[in-house]
Amino acid sequence: MERRQLESLLTAVERGECSVEEALERLRALPFEDLGFARLDHHRALRTGFPEVVFAQGKSLEHLTGITERLAASGANLLVTRLDPDAGTVLARHIPGFEYHALGRIGRKPGNHPAPAGNGTVLVVSAGTADLGVAEEAALSAEVMGNTVERLSDVGVSGLHRVLASRDQLWQAAVVIVVAGMEGALPSVVAGLVRCPVIAVPTSVGYGASFGGLAALLGMLNSCSAGVVVVNIDNGFGAAAAASRITHAGS
Repeated sequence: MERRQLESLLTAVERGECSVEEALERLRALPFEDLGFARLDHHRALRTGFPEVVFAQGKSLEHLTGITERLAASGANLLVTRLDPDAGTVLARHIPGFEYHALGRIGRKPGNHPAPAGNGTVLVVSAGTADLGVAEEAALSAEVMGNTVERLSDVGVSGLHRVLASRDQLWQAAVVIVVAGMEGALPSVVAGLVRCPVIAVPTSVGYGASFGGLAALLGMLNSCSAGVVVVNIDNGFGAAAAASRITHAGS
C-alpha cells in the first residue's frame, strides 16, 4: 500500500464513505502477507517511497508467479528485475497490463496510484552498446519510480568528442547514471563536466583483465572527480533506486 492509497482510505472512513470494518479488511494483509515461501512487504512504499521490487533470478516460476500476482492485486506499482524471456511471457499471460522489456530484463506494470513525479530528469549514460542491457535496467526502473528519464548511448572515452557533444544534455540533468565496463573511466569524465550527482554503474563487459567488472568497479571507486558514487557490478536497478531517492527528496 502506497501513501496516497492509505490517505484515500482514511479520508473515506472519515467522510463515512467506507466503514471501519471494510477498511480493516483492506488492511488485513498489512504490514506483510505470508505466502509460505515469501513474505510480501506491503508497507515498503509507505516507508521508502516505492513498493517491494521482485528479483526474479533464482526463483521458480511457481514462486515468481505467486509473488507477482499478489503484488499486482494490491494495486501497487509492479517492478520485476532480472527476468528471463520465458518467465516474462508467462507473467504477461497471467497479469493484465504487464510489460516485458527483453534488453533490460525488466517486467513492469503501473499501479493504481503511479509514483509521484521526481524533480528533474534522470539521464542514463552508457559507454558502449555492450553496456545497454544494464543501462536499460536503470532507465526502465527509474521510469517506473516516477522519473522523467533520458538516454545517452555509446559515448565512451575512446571517442571523447561524443560525450562532449552532449554537454548541454548533461548540464540539464538532475542526476546522471553512468554505465560503463572495460576500465570504467567514463563516470570520472562526466563528473568533471556536471554539478549534479553522478551514480556510476560498473558492468561486467570487458576482456580477461577486467575480471568480470572488478576493474571497472575499482576504477570508479578511485575516481579523481568529486561527486561520484558507485553501485555494484551490473546493478542498474540499484542506481535507479538511488537516483529516484535524490529526485524525490522532500516529497
